[in-house]
Amino acid sequence: MKRQTTARAFGSLALAAMALIGPAHAQAETAAPGISIELNSTVEGDNACRLVFMVENKLSADVQSAVFETVLFTTDGVVERLTLFDFQTLPQGTPRVRQFDLGGLSCSNLGRVLFNGVQTCTAAQLSPEACGTDLKVTSRTDVEVLG
Repeated sequence: MKRQTTARAFGSLALAAMALIGPAHAQAETAAPGISIELNSTVEGDNACRLVFMVENKLSADVQSAVFETVLFTTDGVVERLTLFDFQTLPQGTPRVRQFDLGGLSCSNLGRVLFNGVQTCTAAQLSPEACGTDLKVTSRTDVEVLG
């Protein structure tokens, strides 16, 4: 009986600690400046692979234009192509979905996406380098994303 009471008390303490830590951790993540780009899905099409990205501008101003130099690698690690991904306008704090069709590429042959640099970053009150500073990239797919 005492063991169950101790376990319940410990469980309650753990839940209380998580409730206190959780919001602070979430605030720290949302407060971090930069642009986050997540490869959300890949969709096989007619002789093309469609990459679907979720992107969020966590900078201090809207971005009127964000274009990234991107390198695509095959599953064998060979550079398949160097291209530009135009993420267009990125309002501050508002998630956006952008998709890119890669003709002549099968999604099953895509192994890695590298955001190699910033081609264009136009934003009032921000430096031209702002889009590349603290760039955070992730993937929900089997394709690795680097930045």
